[in-house]
Amino acid sequence: MIIITGAAGFIGSYFAGFLNAKGYNDLVLVDDFSIPLKQANFQTKKYTSLQNREQLFDFIKANHRYIQCIVHLGARTDTAEKNVELLTRLNTDYTKQIWNLSVEFGLPLIYASSAATYGLGELGFSDNDAISKQLKPLNPYGESKQQFDLWAMEQERKPFFWAGLKFFNVYGPNEYHKGRMASVPFHLFNTLKANKNVSLFRSHKAGIADGEQMRDFIYVKDVAEVILHLMEHRKTSGIFNLGTGKARTFLDLAKACHQSFGKPFDIDFIDTPADIRDAYQYFTQAEMSKLRDAGYEKDFTSIEEGIEEYYVSFLKKGICF
Repeated sequence: MIIITGAAGFIGSYFAGFLNAKGYNDLVLVDDFSIPLKQANFQTKKYTSLQNREQLFDFIKANHRYIQCIVHLGARTDTAEKNVELLTRLNTDYTKQIWNLSVEFGLPLIYASSAATYGLGELGFSDNDAISKQLKPLNPYGESKQQFDLWAMEQERKPFFWAGLKFFNVYGPNEYHKGRMASVPFHLFNTLKANKNVSLFRSHKAGIADGEQMRDFIYVKDVAEVILHLMEHRKTSGIFNLGTGKARTFLDLAKACHQSFGKPFDIDFIDTPADIRDAYQYFTQAEMSKLRDAGYEKDFTSIEEGIEEYYVSFLKKGICF
């Protein structure tokens, strides 16, 4: 039995479908399943039971002897959320309770951290523990993830295997419900579908041309591959970056989106909104040696390949994975 929290959300529902495709069907899906926009994410999945997130702790206590792994992907993921109490309760304290139950019953735990913990990247993007303790996130969401990471590293009692994953810019199927928090490829697809010109932010930083801002974009299928690898091998515990290790420009991304959609490349540039300009990241790139050293050897999908699959196999058909 594998528990997946956030199973009606983007990465959680994709991972459930990914496990189904690998022959794992004894899944316990945990989330708030009442949200209409999320129904398509889980209604075709094979699973043993659905559990509301408020019921999870009692479920673990009653069924711990049958649980193979807990994959905790559920969180309040809105980076613009200002309610610190809400983020602390849903992201930090909730994860602490899962951790403690994993310790008590000897359960392996994989959980979602975030690259938002890196702030502006002043200290780089290394997942070295010593550096992780010095990070300064830019928003309450990133802070809620950082606080749990710090707490986890300080615990004397840990699950016999545990992994925190700092997701970089994830895109791919099953993010229809995310609204403004959906990935850039998703928004560009809808812009192109509406026969409108794609707009990218201008650069407001000397030495960086418009559209040359860079991000580490990772396809959700690669995220699922890494989680499965960690779940099956359980070699090295710790906090790991999860990006591709190769930053690409927004111009590269926009070109790939136009190519996959089947439209000539044509974009406009607009000013970065003043209220986010000071905190805007011009470069993110995951340092991936720690995950590689832990035994993960597969190549990561290029944005050209990932967006082609995403657009052709999912967005153009309006289907989930």
